[in-house]
Amino acid sequence: MNASKPLIGISTYLERTRFGHWDVEAAVLYRGYLDCVVKAGGNPVMLPPVGTWNAETIGFLDGLVIAGGADIDPATYGAEKHELTGEPRRDRDDAEFALVEAALKLDLPVLGVCRGMQVLNVALGGTLHQHIEGHNPAPAVFEHTEIAVARGSALHRVLGDRTTVQCHHHQSLDRIADGLKVTAQAPDGTVEAVELEGARFVVGVQSHPEQDIEDLRLFEALVDVARSKTP
Repeated sequence: MNASKPLIGISTYLERTRFGHWDVEAAVLYRGYLDCVVKAGGNPVMLPPVGTWNAETIGFLDGLVIAGGADIDPATYGAEKHELTGEPRRDRDDAEFALVEAALKLDLPVLGVCRGMQVLNVALGGTLHQHIEGHNPAPAVFEHTEIAVARGSALHRVLGDRTTVQCHHHQSLDRIADGLKVTAQAPDGTVEAVELEGARFVVGVQSHPEQDIEDLRLFEALVDVARSKTP
């Protein structure tokens, strides 16, 4: 394994997709994730929501990104479906819960992005607000939000006291899972980041850092920790 190029797994969507002459089901991912990992010094590995994901099957990875995407099935955290919650995508829920469990068992560094932060919270026993206002202005339009970052956190070492992030979500963290601590908030109190206490680097952010490939601070932090695993 090349110590200068850690392998960073990234969870993907499974969607109906058109390319060339084809209109088929495909594993897809917004390219920004791939470019950010590469520019940060890693090699990206796409992980589709099919197959078996556990500590044995992802042991070759050096780090993990849980990507953004559709709403988590509220049944996974014991709630009834809100009228504005999207239709369940249990294939992806199951795959990403398994990836989180495996990554924590292996002590892999993890970055959860938007839905990915919510997956981290639910996987560890937390719950979600199924609808909030003010963070999802329009389809494919990002809200620019200044967040306050908790001093002494891993996120503070990367981003400093405050930073402006790009948000596009209508759900947010409600009850915070045991072991997670809130490390950033929006002006309205929305949880914008969490970290797993005692882990080398397990950080969830509600924003979308992959939307700005000129600001690689979070991906560089992930890759730097991932590099320490490689021989």
